[in-house]
Amino acid sequence: MSLTDSKLHNLIESELQKVINASGKMSKLGISTLSDEVTDAMKSGAQSFYVMDDLRNMAGRHIASYLNTEAAMITNSASSAIILAISGLLTKDNTHLVHNMNARHHLPQNEVIIMTGHNIDYGAPIETMIRLTGADVAFAGYANGCTLKQIQQVISDRTLAMIYVQSHHCVQKNMPDLNDVTQLMKEHNIPFLIDAAAETDITAYSVLGDLCIISGSKAISGPTTGILAGKQAYIDYAKSHEKGIGRAMKVGKESIIGLLRALQLYSPDDLSENAQRSLFAPIQAIDRLPGVTSSVIKDGSRSIYRLRISIDPTRANMTALDIVKALKQGDIAIYTRDYHANQGFFEIDPRALTEHDAHIIYTKLKQLLGS
Repeated sequence: MSLTDSKLHNLIESELQKVINASGKMSKLGISTLSDEVTDAMKSGAQSFYVMDDLRNMAGRHIASYLNTEAAMITNSASSAIILAISGLLTKDNTHLVHNMNARHHLPQNEVIIMTGHNIDYGAPIETMIRLTGADVAFAGYANGCTLKQIQQVISDRTLAMIYVQSHHCVQKNMPDLNDVTQLMKEHNIPFLIDAAAETDITAYSVLGDLCIISGSKAISGPTTGILAGKQAYIDYAKSHEKGIGRAMKVGKESIIGLLRALQLYSPDDLSENAQRSLFAPIQAIDRLPGVTSSVIKDGSRSIYRLRISIDPTRANMTALDIVKALKQGDIAIYTRDYHANQGFFEIDPRALTEHDAHIIYTKLKQLLGS
């Protein structure tokens, strides 16, 4: 390690907590770690020159071929893909509108439909990304459910598009099937955008919508990027905003090259069910503690298994909320999936864990709950 590297390492070690990521591929923790193959590709890209338009176009062609879509483009995040996609639908090939955002508010078609239960906050609300384009939002249904009829009732002459968020964070009960929503949008000739940013089967949704968004850094484990794929005309509209609002969202050459390499290496089944379960084994010894039970659960249709740890506060000496807060303290911060801690349980996601991490998690839980 060089002197400069040593100084940087010491700076990081002295000012930042070490983190064990038992939460999954979360933006707040840096999403993913990169393989040597991806970082080598990024280094090669960073140390070379390209005509950037040619590089972006080449990358888009290769990604579209992989996803079986007419066209694709790399964005600097899944969030920016939402903004560029909707901006393109608003302006089409009107250069004046590309460069004059205030004029978009007066367009006859500027409403984007979203089911209320899909307006999630993933670090920023989906609604905010839509409104940044100059579009308005038309909400369908309620926070606890929606029907096809309720979607149909908000379709009007002002409807520009609909966005569907495929995520476990969204409301799941009393919601229409994605295939049925796809068919409804086709019947009304409304551009349909599917945000499947964190899904592991990255080819499953590109054939359902007119446009599809995928994170380059979550399931694919590439650098911080996003993918917008779909119909050629809609991608062309979105690309025109690279010289407008998208200039603030540009992607570096090293990220483009790194994402292409990550896509070459990508497999939706990187960690088998047995491998995931084996990481839980050291932690499940906490079942011997009073008021603590654990169980392995599957995350919907995804091949992701998590260890759910339930706490009975009448028998344990802490609540689940107390535990997830305490796990983040000390020299090593352990971040779990704590969305349901107020309901008495939290979960361990194994995808970023090592066996050593699992033993540290068990030790810290035992220290907290063993007395």
